[in-house]
Amino acid sequence: MGESNIWQLECKKLGFLPEIRRYDEGTRTSHDAATQLGCDVAHIAKSIIFRSEKGPILVITSGVNRVDRKKKMKAILGYKVSLSDAEYVHKSTGYAIGGVPPFAHQKKLISFMDEDLLQHSLVWGAAGTTQTVFSITPNELLRLSGATLADVKQG
Repeated sequence: MGESNIWQLECKKLGFLPEIRRYDEGTRTSHDAATQLGCDVAHIAKSIIFRSEKGPILVITSGVNRVDRKKKMKAILGYKVSLSDAEYVHKSTGYAIGGVPPFAHQKKLISFMDEDLLQHSLVWGAAGTTQTVFSITPNELLRLSGATLADVKQG
């Protein structure tokens, strides 16, 4: 069973039935996804996994933002987070980099959502593969992800 199908099954358990769009050209990066969708990169909800002493940390952020892990994330958590590699991301979520959805992972993650995403009526996230995306309202994304809303961006 493909990662997108596994993610859809996990979503069903949450009562969420996403409409998934597939793009053979790929949606691995926020820019790739926005190009395929014909939307602004700010409407892409990218999922980034960081490594920490307490386990994996998920940050769902706007595609135009970079996460300030050294100052803001440390201030929020009280400890440092570091970048993670592809193996760590897959082990932590069950999905490959570029296809990590913002919720419905193999295990419960400490999660934060970029408050900038609330500026949009609709955002797009990865649907389990580097070729699939789905749309969702920011409020529904916040609810389903169980994330804590936070100012996580650099600058």
